[in-house]
Amino acid sequence: MLGTLNGALEVRGIKLAGDAIAADVIGINEVRDRLPVLTRIEIRYRLRIPAGTRETVDRALATHGDKCPTAASLKGAVAVTWTAEILED
Repeated sequence: MLGTLNGALEVRGIKLAGDAIAADVIGINEVRDRLPVLTRIEIRYRLRIPAGTRETVDRALATHGDKCPTAASLKGAVAVTWTAEILED
């Protein structure tokens, strides 16, 4: 999803340096019939964005999950949630 988010930002004219966009991801497993099964993925984005671009970044964040091939592949089987820590330069 990080790549999809980065692409959504670039399409909107916001190109972030490699050290300005990152994500921490946690996969949560539940045991079902004695088998650990991935049921949830929690993503915490860390973004350092140019001043004055917050509204555009918020729009990209709001829609990027619907455009992500990985999220679409997991839909219905694994819940994917995200939060964002955003710092404006």
